[in-house]
Amino acid sequence: MLSAGRPPDVRQPPLPLLMAQMERMDKAPSPVAVFATIGGLYIAQSVIGGMTWTGLPAIMRDNGVSLDQIGLVSLIILPWALKFLWAPAVERFRLPPAGKTRTATIILGGGFLSVLCLLVIGFVDPGQVYLLLAILAVVAFATATVDIACDGYAVQSLSPENYGWGNAAQVGGAYLGSAIGAGAFLILVDKAGWQVAIWTMAAVLVLLGLPFAVFSRGRDRVEDRPHTPSLLAAWRRPEMRRGLAAAAVYVIAQKAGLAMLGPFLIDAGLDLTTVGILNGAGSMFIGLAAALAGGWLVRAFGVRGILVAALLLQAFCFLFFALHSSDKNAGVVLIAVAVASSSGVVALGFVALYAQFMHWSDPRQAGVDFTLFQCMDALISMAGGVASGYVAQYFGYGPFFAGVGAIAILAVPLIWKLCRPRLSH
Repeated sequence: MLSAGRPPDVRQPPLPLLMAQMERMDKAPSPVAVFATIGGLYIAQSVIGGMTWTGLPAIMRDNGVSLDQIGLVSLIILPWALKFLWAPAVERFRLPPAGKTRTATIILGGGFLSVLCLLVIGFVDPGQVYLLLAILAVVAFATATVDIACDGYAVQSLSPENYGWGNAAQVGGAYLGSAIGAGAFLILVDKAGWQVAIWTMAAVLVLLGLPFAVFSRGRDRVEDRPHTPSLLAAWRRPEMRRGLAAAAVYVIAQKAGLAMLGPFLIDAGLDLTTVGILNGAGSMFIGLAAALAGGWLVRAFGVRGILVAALLLQAFCFLFFALHSSDKNAGVVLIAVAVASSSGVVALGFVALYAQFMHWSDPRQAGVDFTLFQCMDALISMAGGVASGYVAQYFGYGPFFAGVGAIAILAVPLIWKLCRPRLSH
């Protein structure tokens, strides 16, 4: 997510980065066009993410799958956690030393593979855990690779004063996509069946990719690029090292806790349709509203203040779940807190965190830099998700949610230090 502006006390980037930013401003296409094209791509990615990490665990639980097996769904995050390994190769392919960019080749190819895999998944029963996870791992690899190119394209295509367009595309796309993948998908499974729901999502992905497919034709720029994207170039920058630490500290409690929220609501007496409506309404309205408010709040109170507030709010939600872990008939208050936790608090914090990530990224290799931040997020999410399944299965929801709530509180002073003002935007 992007944010415009830079306070006067922030250290300016070195000359090569400034030159790259000035060149980007001169060649940037219309922000409206960029919004229209990448908006569909971010929605599509979030449709897949919502299906996989929110919808699928609830469906598996409804089919009698054990919590420890449901926890294995988090392993699908592995390609997102490891995509930094091939991000430099993707960026070097996308941005050759001379000639046209190859963004469209990467994005459209990955999208085709994702749709093909979803068509195959329609023939797989949701109870066939290991086969289902294997195919979804291929989808995750394709979408993770597409995301490298998409993030690089977004950072390169927008001048700093138009970062708000990128924010709108990412935030709005994420929550609209989540509403479809975690909300509408569950309702379709409950009403029309697994196969119809999966194939409908495949058709949605095709429709969402059409704007980019049409707009990208013949628009790749021809230019010389003396900088070679690499992991070493990223690691040498102190902003990158600080950002990786911030990503790990911020998401560790949040992602672990949210991994068990769907199964928790099912065990609390809700059916798939109700959970789907909650996910859809929460993502569409609460999440989007919190994201838009977060953009204003970051400007007013800074990155640190919003991240700390989000951590404390998330801790409150998890501790509330711990106190109500034995409830078998979910009440209105429990449902409201669940929606606020999974949509509102998450959106509020990530607007601040991802805006900071974009400013820490070098526009000459934005796909590599932003990928590293996302990989740290995904790696912690994967480990926390797998562990959460076992802890919830063998110790119960009460100790589990109490533990992640305590971790969120402990993360507050670390985030306060890592995002100190001299590196905050």
